[in-house]
Amino acid sequence: MDAKTQSLGEMPSAAADARSGEGWGSFAWFCVKLLVAVLAFRVFVFSPFSIPSESMLPRLMNGDYLLAAKWPYGFSRHSLPFDLALPEGRVLPGTPERGDIVIFKHPVDRRDYIKRVIGLPGDRVAVVGGQVVLNGVRVPRAPLGDEAVPLSANTGCAWGGSAAPGADGEQCRYPAFRETLPNGRSYTVLDFGPTQADAYSERTVPPGTLFVMGDNRDSSMDSRFPASAGGGVGLVSQDLLVGRAGIIVWSTDGSAEWTRPWTWFSAARWDRIGDSL
Repeated sequence: MDAKTQSLGEMPSAAADARSGEGWGSFAWFCVKLLVAVLAFRVFVFSPFSIPSESMLPRLMNGDYLLAAKWPYGFSRHSLPFDLALPEGRVLPGTPERGDIVIFKHPVDRRDYIKRVIGLPGDRVAVVGGQVVLNGVRVPRAPLGDEAVPLSANTGCAWGGSAAPGADGEQCRYPAFRETLPNGRSYTVLDFGPTQADAYSERTVPPGTLFVMGDNRDSSMDSRFPASAGGGVGLVSQDLLVGRAGIIVWSTDGSAEWTRPWTWFSAARWDRIGDSL
């Protein structure tokens, strides 16, 4: 009787251990599935990127964080995480449209760059007096007056701007223009005046490449400059495309401090969050 009683007394404990083991196994399997889902999302759908410079002012500011769509231009080793050593070329390739804001790997140093597509394969592109000439026709550019950019810890006032007080604090005012491409896409560009980059002899964009420019025309090392590490990008191979800029998911003026959590919110540029590109 004692042995039988002892055996029966041990059964609930054994059952609890089995249920505990099943619970941990289910949790581990859930974590694996979650990891696979997140990785698939990161590889095939959207990837996060941050803006580290002012070459795309005023549309994108230093401190913007955005999601880039991965599928519009196809997939290559450069659009995958960690730049895996896979064969060159793209799967399900697609060509950007003029005016798209694209993220790509620099042809030399393989860092992420972001610019606007101006010329497609077969286009003849030139820059005359700072104005883009596409297939022999000047791209219309209308003056907008000054564009006011708020000054902050991560956004200064470049040589072409003038600092002035604004309703919400100090700002930098830049000469701005509305540029409209042949397909109707229009956007604001900054142009501070004559510079060396305002002249670019006409060149036909070769197959499989793109001519890209920054919206901040006098502070952008783009296709007007030969490809060099940390500098110009030259004509960008479409195989280097990472994705198309989609939406701003966060933006900070650079004044936040990790040791002061309340500054994480005071530094946010709330009016930029959610802007589609």
